[in-house]
Amino acid sequence: MQKSLSVYDSDGSTFAPLVVIELVSETKEEAIAWLLNRVRDKQQDGGAELLVEQLTPGAQGTEKDNPNVYVVGASWQRLLYGAEDVGLFKEFKDGSMRGFTYANKHNFKEFQGDGDGFLSMAECQYIIKHGLDNLRAKDEAHVPGYPKMKLYPGKSVIRRMQSKGILVQVFPLHEKEELKRLSFSWFKKIKLSFQPLDDIRHYFGEGMALYFGFLEYFTLALIPMALIGIPYYLFDWEDYDKFTVFAGFNLVWCTVILELWKRLSASLAYGWGTLSRKKAFEEPRPGFHGVLGVNPVTGRAEPLYSNAKRQLRIYLLSVPFVLLCLYLSLYVMMIYFDMEGWALMIHDEEPTFWTGLLLFIPSIIYAVVIEIMNLIYRYAAEFLTGWENHRLESTFQNHLVLKVLVFNFFNCFASLFYIAFVMQDMVLLRQSLATLLITSQILNQIMEAFLPYWLQRRRNKKAHKRMIKTMEDKELPLSEQVKLEADMSTYLGTFDDYLELFLLFGYVSLFSCVYPLAAVLVVLNNVTEVYSDAFKMCKVFKRPFSEPAANIGVWQLAFEAMSVIAVVTNCALIGMSPQVKSYFPESETQLILWVVGFEHFLLASKFILTFVIPDVPKHIQIKLSRLEFESLEALKKRMFITLHVAQK
Repeated sequence: MQKSLSVYDSDGSTFAPLVVIELVSETKEEAIAWLLNRVRDKQQDGGAELLVEQLTPGAQGTEKDNPNVYVVGASWQRLLYGAEDVGLFKEFKDGSMRGFTYANKHNFKEFQGDGDGFLSMAECQYIIKHGLDNLRAKDEAHVPGYPKMKLYPGKSVIRRMQSKGILVQVFPLHEKEELKRLSFSWFKKIKLSFQPLDDIRHYFGEGMALYFGFLEYFTLALIPMALIGIPYYLFDWEDYDKFTVFAGFNLVWCTVILELWKRLSASLAYGWGTLSRKKAFEEPRPGFHGVLGVNPVTGRAEPLYSNAKRQLRIYLLSVPFVLLCLYLSLYVMMIYFDMEGWALMIHDEEPTFWTGLLLFIPSIIYAVVIEIMNLIYRYAAEFLTGWENHRLESTFQNHLVLKVLVFNFFNCFASLFYIAFVMQDMVLLRQSLATLLITSQILNQIMEAFLPYWLQRRRNKKAHKRMIKTMEDKELPLSEQVKLEADMSTYLGTFDDYLELFLLFGYVSLFSCVYPLAAVLVVLNNVTEVYSDAFKMCKVFKRPFSEPAANIGVWQLAFEAMSVIAVVTNCALIGMSPQVKSYFPESETQLILWVVGFEHFLLASKFILTFVIPDVPKHIQIKLSRLEFESLEALKKRMFITLHVAQK
């Protein structure tokens, strides 16, 4: 908890500021007063029962500063009750992970005294966010002072004000001392060691910690392939007959590492208390709109939108648009091959050092164009998915991921498939893979680390200097800290980070047998990725709210789908090798049948392996089963006591 800074609530009590609410500067007074009263009201009266106070301008404040900035905190008792409301799991005295209850608080291992320090700052901020998100309109017809901003019973107040532009942002504050310690152990010391995942989880939450855990695991899993690839590259480079060995290794590797990751993520999630945590009931996303009706599950009034209309939007516009983008990607690919032919023709006419360099120019240009097209398509996909009007944020994300993955996969890998299976030119495949991989890694590092940092400095150099001092060693007033963090870029989630890892996994698992150094390059990229991502989380972006997570979600399915494609691709590459073709000198049909049969056998083995290797380790399964048994026994005992009392 942040104790170095505190503010006074309107009733005179002090509290640690945890979350900032910023309204537009011209917000009407009646709307501000109404919102603050709703935040302070008791929960039984429909409020959030939180502590909130206006941020007082510091000594360096100016007239341009927004006066409508408020800091939010909560009493320790409110936070403990909130921990029960959101379903936090904590370690019990017997070592098991159990759902926290206020009545049973002293039976939890880390609860001492009044419980100070029992909850992390990230958990406290998540509880406050949950309280704000659950502020709902009662009998108000509209937001006070804004007759056109309609409300109805059950409507989320915060989401309504955000969607209408009155509420600018809600973000959690950094804790300077804790951030300093995390930065030092995470990225300031260049050392060969594991990441402090527990510290990352404690500060940023489980979702962020699982991403960095997967990044670390993926990097370590690549090391065997990199160690095999280096001597393979040095000694057998021109012997393409022998890439069958590397392709065979790929087949086993891409299946085993994903299965083992599921076990590792289950172990991490259990230790963090999210594996058996019940998923919260999802509310409609802020951008969802429709005709006012009644939700049959909650009984609350909310917008309703016909699923038939949504499906029409998807199939009549979204799907044709994606197909059009795939066609444009194919067209650009054919232009790239024309450029390759032109460069090769010039080199053949006059082979010199400079014409040799010219051979790499088309691939570099194509790699840059691919990144630009991916970026433009991403914005278009977000617009289309929003226009489809999905009710839930999870459904929105699933449709967005599907659109982006389909296009990115086609855009990044179509040329490699064409070279491998249509042109059957392994030399060009090796050159194209190396150029695409290296160029994309360089561009990603520029876009993800250096560009945000540069933009932050360019936007406000003086503020940036103050921010560095604030985060590292110098204590600044709360008002200055809030202004600095408010101007920082907003972190948009792990979507792009997982997408980058997905594409790197594709480069390695699909075609690294013809370019063994691919794994080495990805390892080097991931090592720098750890430091650049850690830097931007601590120095460039606002602190994101903690997001409970038990796994990497839909991305696990995406990686598994890529591993299935890798089996088919590597089997086809094996079948194309002269070494295998020599066994079928007279019948190409037999060769095709053999490759297809072998590929089906491997796919069957892959799916059998997914059942043989349990997703959750045995000792964790036993603990979960024991907890479930004890819960059922306690429920039976409670029902028996209730029945016995009723009979008396």
